[in-house]
Amino acid sequence: MEAHQIEEYFKGLQDQICAALEQEDGVGQFEEDQWKHHSGGGGRTRLIQNGAVIEKGGVNFSGVRGEVHPRLRAQMELPEHEEAHFFATGVSIVMHPHSPRVPIIHMNVRYFELSNGTSWFGGGIDLTPHYVVEEDARWFHTQLKDVCDQHDPVFYPEYKLWADDYFYIKHREETRGVGGIFFDYLKPCAAGEESAVGKHTKDQLFNFVKGVGESFAPIYTTLMRKHRDEAFGEREKQWQYLRRGRYVEFNLVWDRGTKFGLETGGRTESILMSLPPQAQWAYNYLPEEGTPEARTMELLQKGIDWVTHE
Repeated sequence: MEAHQIEEYFKGLQDQICAALEQEDGVGQFEEDQWKHHSGGGGRTRLIQNGAVIEKGGVNFSGVRGEVHPRLRAQMELPEHEEAHFFATGVSIVMHPHSPRVPIIHMNVRYFELSNGTSWFGGGIDLTPHYVVEEDARWFHTQLKDVCDQHDPVFYPEYKLWADDYFYIKHREETRGVGGIFFDYLKPCAAGEESAVGKHTKDQLFNFVKGVGESFAPIYTTLMRKHRDEAFGEREKQWQYLRRGRYVEFNLVWDRGTKFGLETGGRTESILMSLPPQAQWAYNYLPEEGTPEARTMELLQKGIDWVTHE
């Protein structure tokens, strides 16, 4: 599997997801902003705003190449004198709905390779409900487990745990949402290792990443359809703004991709596409006991086995 083939697949994935979201929303249409990266390559940022369901969302494709940034060189412990170039491509998505009954969702699938022959895949998908609906969380995780199990039964438990740890707001001691799966640095096995336990070829890893990417549209359009017409009032809207504030805190304080992109001269508008149109912060806010808001806070914790959760 060549890099240009992976890049073309991600372009097609962006097209498929945008079409599915537009159809389900019924009003919103994506606007495209094509851009070029200063080191080579570029991308297509697609933004949907003020739809019937989606208030603000982005489906971004990028295919960037150039010389390895000093920060990444240090991270990968590459010798200073060694010439190194990179190619990176992927699709990144965040959806912020109007309704506090419809959850926020994020997905990223990506591929990275170096001129020295090293390559890997990464990505993940996670759900951030404003109000945790346990039935939805169980269904969401079951969908992800089914995708993972088609490729390797160890993927779901391992990557679910990774997501629990990654999407954790440490300074709040709470998870960003109900988690999902997260994986990074999935490197293809070397020649002759195909039969070894836990080893996967490049094609096998790419097929897994495709499975994750193609699960996004049916998962999120189902949740949009289920909750789009449910009633809510000012109380629920204010809670939504507070939960969006937590989302902002995670992305700007803890998210590695956001921090790395800004520190290495990435395209600011595309990187910060993940932020909601409005958010709020309240000093020392604590929901009243016995309320749906308090129940949601109880469920924002690591280690919940959502597949079997009753």
